[in-house]
Amino acid sequence: MDRLEAEGELLADRAFKALRGLLTNGSLRAGQFVSMPDLTKTLGMPMAPVREAVKRAESASLVRILPKRGVAVMEATPESIKDCFHLRTILDQEGARELARAGEAGALAALRERHQRVLEAARDAITPSLQREAMEVDWALHTTLADALGNGSVREIYARNRDRISVIQHSRPLLPDRIIPAMEEHLEILDAISGGDEQAAAARVRDHFRQTLRWWGIIV
Repeated sequence: MDRLEAEGELLADRAFKALRGLLTNGSLRAGQFVSMPDLTKTLGMPMAPVREAVKRAESASLVRILPKRGVAVMEATPESIKDCFHLRTILDQEGARELARAGEAGALAALRERHQRVLEAARDAITPSLQREAMEVDWALHTTLADALGNGSVREIYARNRDRISVIQHSRPLLPDRIIPAMEEHLEILDAISGGDEQAAAARVRDHFRQTLRWWGIIV
């Protein structure tokens, strides 16, 4: 690869990371359409690397390219919601089993404490900052479950799916009526893991999946 090719690849990487950031932080929302000129202006980068970034985003199922029109951000349809959370649940179950087998209660103590703190605060008053913290704590558990598998391929799949879920979540903010149940469900998962019960840990993960879909209006 010569210098110009290397610079082009570097610009494409930067453009993709910037585009991914816009998608996962809610700046570009589920179902939104944006023209290529507008996207190029927003990213503040040349058209060529932006086009490459959009292709990468499409391969990750984050956007859909509309020829000669622009880019459409993935939609938060019942099918996409169910598929994304189902994939996460499949991997989370195995991670929970692995942690239960390994007897990782001590290593999860700090994570459990964070959940308990958010839960107690939510029962008192839910503020915007607490909502943000609840999202961070929520993802901390799910990431811990995925990492427990110690599989690089799984980690990559999980990260890509997390990006899609992030786009979906910004279409409907984590409202107060979901924070308390979510924290309680997570604590049940952590308690089952701490008790060394693989089957119970996996079952609590599945319960959390079902409750999450119900909150999204999807009954399974």
